Amino acid sequence: MKKRILLAKMGLDCHDTGIVTVAYLLRDAGYEVIYLGLHNFADKVVKVALEEDVDAIGISFLSGQHMTQMRLLMEQMKKAGLNVPVFCGGVIPDDDAQQLKAMGVAEVMIPGTLSDEVKRRVGDVLKIAA
Repeated sequence: MKKRILLAKMGLDCHDTGIVTVAYLLRDAGYEVIYLGLHNFADKVVKVALEEDVDAIGISFLSGQHMTQMRLLMEQMKKAGLNVPVFCGGVIPDDDAQQLKAMGVAEVMIPGTLSDEVKRRVGDVLKIAA
């Protein structure tokens, strides 16, 4: 059975080139990708993740809202009892990446991460779910 990955943009960020590229990359690598599109908030991401019984969640950021939005997502996941690994990507400073990992985010990727590296790192994240 294919591993299922939910991908979404959170908050008001509307730059979706990176996450769409990642969606195609993961789909072509054999994963089932559920893409929520733009302007999502934590409650919707958690609701869909539960409904779709996903193995992991990936969130993309450009607008600088990553700390606030990821904190909200992790809190909503905890409240809902949703225990799947979360990865995120986008324009995220190194210091913030370390803080995100401390808050429970399994992986943080930045622009320029090569396709094979994205696939490897997502595969590693999914091993957490196994």
